[in-house]
Amino acid sequence: MTMHFLPRQAGALALALAVAATGQVMTGQGARAETPAASDTVVATVNGKPITQGDLAIAGEDPALSLPGVDEAGKKNLLVDYLVDLKVGAQAADAAKVGDTPEFKRKLAYFRDKLLLDEYLERESKKAVTPEAAKALYDQTVKAMKPEEEAHARHILVDNEEEAKKIAARIKGGEDFAKVAGEVSKDPGSKTEGGDLGWFTKDRMVAPFAEAAFKLSPGQLSDPVKTQFGWHVIKLEEKRTKPVPSFDEMKEQIDQYLARKAQQDMILKLREQAKIERKDGGGATVPKTDDKVPAAGDKK
Repeated sequence: MTMHFLPRQAGALALALAVAATGQVMTGQGARAETPAASDTVVATVNGKPITQGDLAIAGEDPALSLPGVDEAGKKNLLVDYLVDLKVGAQAADAAKVGDTPEFKRKLAYFRDKLLLDEYLERESKKAVTPEAAKALYDQTVKAMKPEEEAHARHILVDNEEEAKKIAARIKGGEDFAKVAGEVSKDPGSKTEGGDLGWFTKDRMVAPFAEAAFKLSPGQLSDPVKTQFGWHVIKLEEKRTKPVPSFDEMKEQIDQYLARKAQQDMILKLREQAKIERKDGGGATVPKTDDKVPAAGDKK
C-alpha cells in the first residue's frame, strides 16, 4: 500500500504566488541569437531555392523537432535534411496547386494570425519583465505573508492499533526509530528513509496526523494515531517558522508570471478596444485575470 497525504501545498509565499493558468496566452519562443548577416548564410539549396541559417534557427525552435541527446553538429545535419525534405515537398505541393484551395487558404490565414499574435505578445511581454518589476512583485508578496509553522517528523504506518502500541513500546525501550520504520512501516514512500517525512505545514497532512504531530515537542513520540491510511506512530524531530523562498529562487517563476500577465492584459485591452459581434449566439469567453504567480515547490 502506498500512503498518500493531502496534495503538497506550497508555503505562504508559494500560496500567494499560485498561478491562474486557465486560458492564458503563452509563447515559448526564445530570442534568436543570429545576427542578420549570419541568418542569411545559405546552408543548402533545393532546386535553386535557398535554405539559410535563419531557417535552421526557426526550425530549431519547433517543439516537434526537439532532438534531446543530439550534439550540435548532428542536430544541424538533421535539421538541414528535414528542411530539404520540407522544401522538396512544398515545391511539389505548390506545383500541384495545393495552395490554391479555399481550405488551404483558410489554414494559411489561421496560422499567419497565430504567428503574428505569438510574436506580438512575446515582444510586448518582454517590456514587462524587468528586474525592477520582478523585485517589486517579490517584495510586495513577501510583505503580505503571514508566518507559517513547519514540522519535521518521522512516522511508522501499520494496519492496527495493537501493532502501533507494540512499535511505540519498542522505540520507548531504546530501539532506533529509523531502523524500526525500515523494518515494519507500511508506507513505502518513507520507510526507506527511516520514516522521514521532511518538513511540512499542517495543510500538507490529513487532519488527525497534523494535529498530533504539531502538538509534540522535538524528540517526543506520539501515541498511536488513526487516519484513513492506518495507524501511525509519529516522532517529531524539530519545528520552525517556514523560511521564505529567496528572490533568486523565485525569480524565474516571477518572470514567467509577469510575461503571462502582460500577455493576458494585452489581449483583454485589445478585446475592449475592438468591435466584436458574435453571430453564433454565444457570449465572450475571456479568461479571468488573477494577480498571482506560479508557486515554488516546497523544499525539505
